Amino acid sequence: MAAIAFALTSSVLWGVADFLGGLKSRAFAVPVVLAAMYLSSLTVMTTFISARGDGPPSATHVLAALGAGLVGIAALSAFYRGLAIGTMSIVAPIAATGVSVPVVVGLIGGDAPGPLRAAGLALAVVGIVLASRERPGGQIGARAQRLSIVLAIVAGLGFGSYFVLAEIASRGDVAWALLLARVSAFPVVALIALLALSRGAVRPPARALAALAGIGLLDLAANAFYNQASTMGELSSVAVASSLYPVVTVMLAALLLGERVRGPQRIGVAVALAGVVLIAVGA
Repeated sequence: MAAIAFALTSSVLWGVADFLGGLKSRAFAVPVVLAAMYLSSLTVMTTFISARGDGPPSATHVLAALGAGLVGIAALSAFYRGLAIGTMSIVAPIAATGVSVPVVVGLIGGDAPGPLRAAGLALAVVGIVLASRERPGGQIGARAQRLSIVLAIVAGLGFGSYFVLAEIASRGDVAWALLLARVSAFPVVALIALLALSRGAVRPPARALAALAGIGLLDLAANAFYNQASTMGELSSVAVASSLYPVVTVMLAALLLGERVRGPQRIGVAVALAGVVLIAVGA
């Protein structure tokens, strides 16, 4: 039960971070947004690990953490870019179903969810997809639409792979897993951000940088709750409970931006929550 609670907390934090990061990405280039976010979380984790004084875990856990950082930043970049050039009705559902990767890996690895949790897993995945849907815009060219689908597939595979690799890394040490994921990801996104700025991308002022740093810490907290949850419960259940962030993002958009939550989205929220209840009851 504690693992599911931690996983749900990560979903809430990821949902808020995605909403705020999405708003900032309308004003600044995606690599610039991600670089500022990752710099703040890298600074916090470096300070924490230095103060704690413990050495790194085994090579297997280190490699898994470094890999998690690379696939995670690639997934997030593809996701944001796909949303920018495509439509939510296509991009978000495809990316959200990346949760099937850790579910399959967990089941192959020996997870035995039982009938209640199995039903909850299925309901939660269906709910995530429904809650992420929006009405197609109709103004997007065929080439951009095809590219957005490819980006959504990449994002989904990346998010799913991150869940798996982060779980492996966290078995060694949660804090080191968080730090190393940022050590591998930050240089990549920072280089791309510098290239974007050199080509005329808008440079965020100090106040915007502070906001981006705060969003980065929200994202760090979400990752920390997921990583900890993955050490406490089965990967398949924890990954699904952590993948409810689209529900949070959709609700925030409706409440704060006045975006209309359509019938399928409302049904998706209810179905996803029902799935979470079954997962928790069966845990």
